[in-house]
Amino acid sequence: MSDAPEATPVPAKTSEPHPLDALTGGAFSAATSGERSARIREWLATQPATDKLQEVFKELSARDKGAARAVRERLDEIRRAQGQAAIAAEWQAKAEALLAAAQLNIADALAWQRDAAKAGAPLSREPLSQLKAQLSERVKTIEDLQHRVQVQREAAVLLAQRIEVLSTKPWQDAQNALEALTADVGRWQEQAQALTGDAAWSSVEARFPTQLESSRSQLLVVWEAFQSALALTAAAAQDASAPLPPVPVWADELRQARGLPAEAAATAPRAPARPKVDPEVRDKAMQAVREALGKLEQETAQGHGKASAGAATALRAVLKVHGRFIDAELERKVHAALVAAGELEGWQRWSADQLREDLVARAEALLARPDGQALGGRKMQESLRQLREQWKQADQGAPANHGLWKKFDDACNAAHKVVEAWLEKVRAEGAEHRAQRMALIEELNQWAQAQAGAAAADWKAANRALHQFGERWRSGGHVSEKIYAELQPLWKQAVATASAPLEAAQKASLQLRQAMIAEAEALGAAATLRIDAVKALQQRWQAEAQTVPLDRRQEQKLWDAFRKPIDEAFNRKTAERERGAAQMSARDRAVLDASKALEAANATGDAQQIRAAMAALELALKEQAGQGAAAASQQNQAEGQADQVQAATKTEAKTEAGESAEAPARPAPAARPVVAVRGDDRPGMRKSEPAPQGRGGRGGPERRDTRDGRGPRDGAGRGREREGMAARGPRLGDAAFRAQREAMEHAQSALRKLAAQAHGEALTQLMTAWKSRDAGQLPSAQELGGKVSASVRTAWSQALSQAAGATADQALLRLEIAAEVPTPADQLAARRALQLQMLTRRNDPAPADTWAQDAAQVLAGASDDASARRLQAALKVLLRK
Repeated sequence: MSDAPEATPVPAKTSEPHPLDALTGGAFSAATSGERSARIREWLATQPATDKLQEVFKELSARDKGAARAVRERLDEIRRAQGQAAIAAEWQAKAEALLAAAQLNIADALAWQRDAAKAGAPLSREPLSQLKAQLSERVKTIEDLQHRVQVQREAAVLLAQRIEVLSTKPWQDAQNALEALTADVGRWQEQAQALTGDAAWSSVEARFPTQLESSRSQLLVVWEAFQSALALTAAAAQDASAPLPPVPVWADELRQARGLPAEAAATAPRAPARPKVDPEVRDKAMQAVREALGKLEQETAQGHGKASAGAATALRAVLKVHGRFIDAELERKVHAALVAAGELEGWQRWSADQLREDLVARAEALLARPDGQALGGRKMQESLRQLREQWKQADQGAPANHGLWKKFDDACNAAHKVVEAWLEKVRAEGAEHRAQRMALIEELNQWAQAQAGAAAADWKAANRALHQFGERWRSGGHVSEKIYAELQPLWKQAVATASAPLEAAQKASLQLRQAMIAEAEALGAAATLRIDAVKALQQRWQAEAQTVPLDRRQEQKLWDAFRKPIDEAFNRKTAERERGAAQMSARDRAVLDASKALEAANATGDAQQIRAAMAALELALKEQAGQGAAAASQQNQAEGQADQVQAATKTEAKTEAGESAEAPARPAPAARPVVAVRGDDRPGMRKSEPAPQGRGGRGGPERRDTRDGRGPRDGAGRGREREGMAARGPRLGDAAFRAQREAMEHAQSALRKLAAQAHGEALTQLMTAWKSRDAGQLPSAQELGGKVSASVRTAWSQALSQAAGATADQALLRLEIAAEVPTPADQLAARRALQLQMLTRRNDPAPADTWAQDAAQVLAGASDDASARRLQAALKVLLRK
């Protein structure tokens, strides 16, 4: 063992608890930041004092800023609350001072609310919210008083007008209306007194008390003068010696009642004579007054309230200087213009308030719509913009109304919340659309790189893909103009890069197509049209068009340019063919004329004329065929002579070539006698005559030679073929062939219709003859058709000549069975029973064989509507079979 002394272990150092650990619940001694934050939040829930918060924040912020954030936020909240409390106390004192004042200025009240909001005062909390409501109520009361003053002023004007109107009517009418007028004037004075006695009267603008007092004095003057004049008039009406009233209408009325002449003009007081004035001075004065008067009248006529007030002030200033120099007429015009200007000012203020109230109602109605659905964001924004513009226009022509403006602004701000939500949504959608468009640009760039690395390009698929990218870009959603200006250059650059290979291929294809157009022009201008070359060129064009796509309009223009020379060449060829056909139309004229005659006969509806015209057309066809056969015979003779010459030429050539041969030429074989000839064993033909040759005039050997590919040994086969075509006649021209075919079809259709019509008429006559029991009305056998022989018609005539017997129900049933037509529902059982009986009688003739006798039995019986309908339905079928 070692002799070294053992080491004494050092005891572990124990950490002392933090002084604030007990206050914060162990926040400083917590092991992790999350635990410290949780304990700090628990401690803050106890609402500690501000000094403790500051002390804890100072110590904790040095150790853990995340845990100290909650303490800092609480301190900031306390500071804000203290600041708002101080601001609220300041603005509370100002509001209380405004409310305590005897005279409240509306502008000061509105400025208090505006300035308090700017300063950050808590207007939505007590006591400022209550003070705000009190000020708004005071402002509303004052504005209501001002509005009532305007109404009273208008009412005073109307009362004065009523009094003036009564002074132009008979004095009895004025006396009758005196009581009602007295009540109205008294009521007006009571209302004016109530306005001046209101507690808020001292707060109205200074101009309103003056206006009310002026209206009262003017009304009272007019009213007192009216009362005195009416009393004087009543006294003069009772006493002839009493003086006449100053009202001209009433005075004239009293003079007429007294039998005196009218002396209104004679007794009218004359205006005092004005002193003489220098004419030059008078002219200058009148010119100045007229200019000021014209300006005032112009502004008043245009309805400019502020401008008219300024013009009226200017006119009054001119009158102070030149008023004594103007005449009475001009002075009267001046006073009328001043009165009109004053009325206009008051009226414009009232009308402006009416317009403002309407705007307030419209602003409040933006959210409270009758259908319960608010306007959309864009429409709400446009509506608010229009309302605010209209409010500005209303403020330009009249003094402002702060109370109505506050209501209007509050309603607009409430409605603007919808606009804010919409704008937020639009911004979110714009960000989303921007991301989508950026992703689309990146996708287009990747597609372009993939196309550049591909071995063979499918240009049609590439063009289709580019169109799809364009459609996706156009439907990518709305973005702002700023974002669009940012993205559009990127998109154009990506599109240009992606479409560069396609554009190069299109340019090369365009050059190739131009070359093919030039080649088509050369083919079309050639003397002989080469169909094979045209087809090959068209195939090359189609292959190129299917490989490289171009713009639709450009491709159509190129195709039109390519097709034009070829179409012109074919048109020339068609014109030449038509000219040849026109030269041959002389032979077809007879067929055309016969076809037109047949069409005319078809229009008449006469069967005999139609049949005659058909025979004439067939005759024209035969004559044309005969003429063609004669022409073909002459041609065959000429061709036969040419064949003989050609054969002789060949024989001479063979003779010359065989002069060096030792053997002489063999003589021509003698004709073999005919031992047997195959007769014509078809029905109706004589067997002694040989059978006609095969199709085209060729016999058996010629057909065999043709089938094995060698053909006939000489021109005999071709001659017989021409003879067969000649027998058939030359082909008709297109117009003649179509005309005769259509005429024949129309004629056959017309004959069928006429036959059906005649058949229906014959059945109708038969039913009439049966009903009237008159054999003379029975149609003839020809009219009834080929199914009715003369003996059958005779039997039917005899049946009709006899007296009517019992109804032949079984015969009717047999007729319906023979015609296979339906039987009435009530006779179905009898028809089934009859059919069962017929099955047991195998040797009896069938109803289809005895229908003529059954019809005679039915005609021998009595006629009624039901039996007639059944008989007619059955005979309609049987007569056609």
